[in-house]
Amino acid sequence: MPDSPNPVDVFKALADDTRTRIALLVVREGELCVCELTAALGLSQPKISRHLAQLRNAGLLSDRRQGQWVYYRQHPQLPAWVSTMLEQALAANTAWLTADVQRLSAMPDRPVARCC
Repeated sequence: MPDSPNPVDVFKALADDTRTRIALLVVREGELCVCELTAALGLSQPKISRHLAQLRNAGLLSDRRQGQWVYYRQHPQLPAWVSTMLEQALAANTAWLTADVQRLSAMPDRPVARCC
């Protein structure tokens, strides 16, 4: 993770609709793999991966590999102000993510491995 993310980097990373949806879905679910995000957002794997790289580079997400899957979660060293902001944004905008959550829930063969 770069030094603690500053507000400009955080808001630049979240300025894109897709990246904001990814970040909020990860906050909601705790951890998601690329295939789950692809299903939830209805976008191609390369596009999702590109957005995930930007969120990771901004220090918002961290990743781990488990077999063939790469899982993303909130960076464990994310400053409290960023975590709080994301949690409040999620709580205030659940309807905005309804379609994404429904697609994720309907995903067949969803990976079951989760981080501790």
